[in-house]
Amino acid sequence: MRTFLRPDDVRDLVAGQFGTGRRLVGLDRLTGGTRKGVYRLRLDDGTTAVLYVWAPGENYWPPSPAVPDDPFTDASGADLFATAHTALTAAGVRVPHLLLLDRTGRHLGADIALTEDAGAVKLEALLERDPAAAAAPLAALGDALRRMHTTPGPHPGRLAGAPRSSRSAEDIVVDRALLHLRAVAARDARMADAHDRIAGHVRRLRAAVQARSTYGLVHGELGPDHVLVTPAGEPVLIDIEGLTWFDVEWEHAWLRMRFGDAYPRLRPVELDPHRLELYRYAQVLSLIEGPLRIADTDFPDRQWMLDLAEWNITQALAAVGP
Repeated sequence: MRTFLRPDDVRDLVAGQFGTGRRLVGLDRLTGGTRKGVYRLRLDDGTTAVLYVWAPGENYWPPSPAVPDDPFTDASGADLFATAHTALTAAGVRVPHLLLLDRTGRHLGADIALTEDAGAVKLEALLERDPAAAAAPLAALGDALRRMHTTPGPHPGRLAGAPRSSRSAEDIVVDRALLHLRAVAARDARMADAHDRIAGHVRRLRAAVQARSTYGLVHGELGPDHVLVTPAGEPVLIDIEGLTWFDVEWEHAWLRMRFGDAYPRLRPVELDPHRLELYRYAQVLSLIEGPLRIADTDFPDRQWMLDLAEWNITQALAAVGP
């Protein structure tokens, strides 16, 4: 059984950061994270803060083979968080204000970050219950994305902590997609039967993509569940460790899928439709492999992951016919 943080574990941290005149009255582990622990600290004066903990016991993902220069694999850790926080702040993108970053393990035996609590309202929930109230944050998010996607990068890959890739973004994505295909074909008879047709479809999509060497700042998996909305209506990006230099079409393939009918209101930059379609299909394969892999662990919402994989199996097979 996994054990998560308890109030006594963080009292010294709270005293050191906020002083002995303020007392911890609650510690809530927030749902949604699969690679790190996210906790809301509640203090006796009514203020709150959010604690990120990168510890093995907080990470549900088992190891798996990966394309060596794939910047999106295992994108987690305090170093990536710190680099992404600096880059997004410099680009004028709102992220939670950083109160403390500790990579020595002296507080909890793990790397941690303590940030402002930007609130419990996610853009996803706001879009569902009050689309009119979501209009301003959605427009502001579109502005932030254009700032990110027009911030030029030198090569595809992480901003720090990984070797520079000499390959094109589309070739990295193709290798990633074919690796995911092999993994899911070993687990699902339908995908095994369609393996060659799917691989051929990926290669045909790749053949339609023309060479390009301009990259922007990409969050990696930005959905409305990764955007908090402050009481002032500001959109705040979270889960930022996957920030990388990459084709902006990768981001927009994800945004189209996750934002649905609200996507056009982000007013996207000009996109290459062939590159967009290759990345969209590669993400379908990723959303089969990842959920099937994590469903083999003690992740608490296993059925949700299996349902997600099943939905994407249907999408993958529909593209190649019987």
